[in-house]
Amino acid sequence: QVQLVESGGGLVQAGGSLRLSCAASGRTFISYAMGWFRQAPGKEREFVTAVNWSGDSTVYADSVKGRFTISRGNAKNTMYLQMNSLKPEDTAVYYCAAALGRRTVVAGRNEYDYWGQGTQVTVSS
Repeated sequence: QVQLVESGGGLVQAGGSLRLSCAASGRTFISYAMGWFRQAPGKEREFVTAVNWSGDSTVYADSVKGRFTISRGNAKNTMYLQMNSLKPEDTAVYYCAAALGRRTVVAGRNEYDYWGQGTQVTVSS
């Protein structure tokens, strides 16, 4: 089992920044890829960005490319999402996820094994 806890969400004006964190605990001695997803009201949960086990390979959704940056902490059991130039359409609940045993970048929602409880990000216009 892996437990994931997100933090750092909140309310920000358009053009502002937020930094989300995700802390993993449990079977963290096993390698795992990590990612961020988001879900707006009435919409499907969508992929935002992902990072591989070593932290040196990333992939981004086109909608956030150039504005968001994903990273992993040195201990590998933490992950961050730096969000800049936020737009109202970024408003959603943001979830972190872990894909156990995967060392490469994982973009598919169904490939993730564990999910956090989510943190709300609201961007006002």
